[in-house]
Amino acid sequence: MGSGIGVTGLILLIIVALLLFGPSKLPELGRAFGRTLREFKLGAREIVEDIERDDGKKRLEAGRTENQDAADKKRLPE
Repeated sequence: MGSGIGVTGLILLIIVALLLFGPSKLPELGRAFGRTLREFKLGAREIVEDIERDDGKKRLEAGRTENQDAADKKRLPE
């Protein structure tokens, strides 16, 4: 079995799309699909950035805690 769509499969899909939607609707469908894909990419990028930002905050807080523990150990007993 092949992995993916070959040239003949792609041509067949284009012919079926032309028959179903007509040549005037295909540009509209292409634009709508492009907008949808763009929005999906932006949303995914925002999610990744949020996760990285949260991870960075956790690392920063963990570093502060470790530094504070080290500073407490350096203090002289009272």
